[in-house]
Amino acid sequence: MKKSQSFSSSRYTKNVVRPFAALILLLAVCAQAQDVPQKAHCAAVEASVANAGFSDRVSVECEGGYAIVSSDTYPDHELMTGIVGTNEQVPVPAIYAAPIPLIPQLENAPQTRDAALGIAVNGVPIYDYTAGGEMTLEDLHHHQEKHDTVLTQQLDNCGGHAGRGDDYHYHKKPSCMIAKMLNAGHDAIIGWAFDGFPIYGDNNPDGTEIGASALDVCNGQADSDFGYRYHTSATPPYIIQCLMGRVDSVESLPRVPPLKPADGGRGPESGRPPRGGVEELVFSEQSDGKRRMDYLYKGEQYYIEYSLAEKPYCYQFETRTVTNNGAVQSGEFCR
Repeated sequence: MKKSQSFSSSRYTKNVVRPFAALILLLAVCAQAQDVPQKAHCAAVEASVANAGFSDRVSVECEGGYAIVSSDTYPDHELMTGIVGTNEQVPVPAIYAAPIPLIPQLENAPQTRDAALGIAVNGVPIYDYTAGGEMTLEDLHHHQEKHDTVLTQQLDNCGGHAGRGDDYHYHKKPSCMIAKMLNAGHDAIIGWAFDGFPIYGDNNPDGTEIGASALDVCNGQADSDFGYRYHTSATPPYIIQCLMGRVDSVESLPRVPPLKPADGGRGPESGRPPRGGVEELVFSEQSDGKRRMDYLYKGEQYYIEYSLAEKPYCYQFETRTVTNNGAVQSGEFCR
């Protein structure tokens, strides 16, 4: 008669527990190894904001493999002044949280988006140079003159304007922001793309000029510290125009929520650029807290004015625009 096979705890420990423990240890080592570059990249994002002097307006929190850069998208510099091709929208503070991957990885093909591709260190979103919808991959290789926000005079003296959601953002080098940076210089990071790679100015970080054919279709090139970096440029595409790194979901990247009536319902329609542009457009912040954009069109005065309402992120508007045929309108709108 065969003896029944007995359970051996020592054999179980040797054959199962030890290999399992080794696997756990290996996973822990791998996680620790991965944690090192994440911490370094997090520190780089934090330093780019702090060294520029914007920590009082922009927060950075690293979690889940991302540096979350949060702001109200409203910069501390001149706004809107100098625009000719206005869309009759004004910059209104927003709720914005931009995820910057802590382990950026290059991909084989660029990705485009009809929205922000990154965020400046002062918390203002960065778009490509166009304002005609999302570019195709073919469009990236050809200058979109009709939609060039610089040539169509849609940008202010600082390289930005308010979009369809009354959200301020940059379409070219953010010159006014750079002028306010405490660490302004060739080696200063001016922003981060949503694929995790940094954005620099017109020159290399060491101050040398960038060769005529050095930048790729997204306005970037190889970098010894980050693996890759983007640049601004004096000629089109002026700034980052696509993403060369991995993004989990382009559709899930942040967008500024549009303004909606405080009492519910659909928000106001986007403004329509007055044919031929406007004159003497000036945006001002008054002592009573009101913010106002004044401009002339065919000799007539138009304006958009708003002030804080009682509810958070709600604003009381009064407008007289070309879009609305000069009718004075008012109402409370919220993010």
